[in-house]
Amino acid sequence: MTGRKIIHVDMDAFYASVEQRDNSELRGKPIAVGYSEERGVVAAASYEARTYGVRSAMPSLKAKKLCPDLIFIPGRMSVYKEVSRQIHEIFHDYTDIIEPLSLDEAFLDVTENKKGIELAVDIAREIKMRIRQELNLVASAGVSYNKFLAKIASDRRKPDGLCTIHPSQALDFIASLPIESFWGVGPVTSKRMHSLGIHDGTTLRNCSLEMLIRHFGKAGTIYYDFARGIDLRQVEAVRIRKSVGCETTFLKDISKDSSVIIELYHVAKELMGRLERSNFKGNTLTLKIKFHDFRQITRSITQSQKMDKLDIILPLAKQLLKEVDYANHPIRLIGLSVSHPKEETNEGKDGLWEQLSFEFSNWAE
Repeated sequence: MTGRKIIHVDMDAFYASVEQRDNSELRGKPIAVGYSEERGVVAAASYEARTYGVRSAMPSLKAKKLCPDLIFIPGRMSVYKEVSRQIHEIFHDYTDIIEPLSLDEAFLDVTENKKGIELAVDIAREIKMRIRQELNLVASAGVSYNKFLAKIASDRRKPDGLCTIHPSQALDFIASLPIESFWGVGPVTSKRMHSLGIHDGTTLRNCSLEMLIRHFGKAGTIYYDFARGIDLRQVEAVRIRKSVGCETTFLKDISKDSSVIIELYHVAKELMGRLERSNFKGNTLTLKIKFHDFRQITRSITQSQKMDKLDIILPLAKQLLKEVDYANHPIRLIGLSVSHPKEETNEGKDGLWEQLSFEFSNWAE
């Protein structure tokens, strides 16, 4: 079917594991990286906390109800970045074809590897062992002939898992896979899938390409291929930054015009700083609003001029804000991002799966 050998490495409970590694008093205890105040969210949860149902992106108040003994630890992003760099040094001993998805996970193409190891599973096992011995952390790994299956394999036996999906096993494996486990099928899409009678890999494979495109657009082609074990995307050693953004969550919901404009100004200023530090230039501005009931909307505008000055971004942000009815729907969060760099449009590349490089202004959301 293919001669490629792809590994997906995913650090287990990365932020929380680093905190437990560096502080012996936290080991074996339920901890959450994030802030515990009313508007805080869990950025990462230890496996001890997960047994209570605590998950990342969960509101802190809900997490504390599920686990009264939950210990909140402020995030140390500089430390996590340094540990991520050390992990990648290990990766580079085997291949330079590495595609990072975030600080704690990456794809590796080891079809031709530096050590001449024949089996990709042996490379994955060695990488896991070195991460444990050299960094005192635990990783899970998935091995297969494409990115889609390698990613799913790495999630199969967490924590400290190692799973290989061989080409001869792929179709049977996919057939029994719940539709929610397919990469890119979130809650909204899975609900639509269920309404169409699509519940697993088998029922997805029974759908025609025309039917999937009619209901899911271009993504329908991806789902059609995935159901057949097809994913031709290469492991990209260099990922193009597609956007820069920031957002802030308020301690209290706001609905007064003056308050909203003031907060929008602060977010726009923060965005400008991030654009300058990353030397990023784009021509699409997106406003993100999360209301008091957690309903979320986005509004975007694209112009030919690059958005690199506050007196360009702020008026456009205010223009987008006029499209939002917040008088009767108090605002919980405001975010702004600039995207679509003119120099690197890269349209269609990786399609649905292109990673957006958002950097958030704080841990609370």
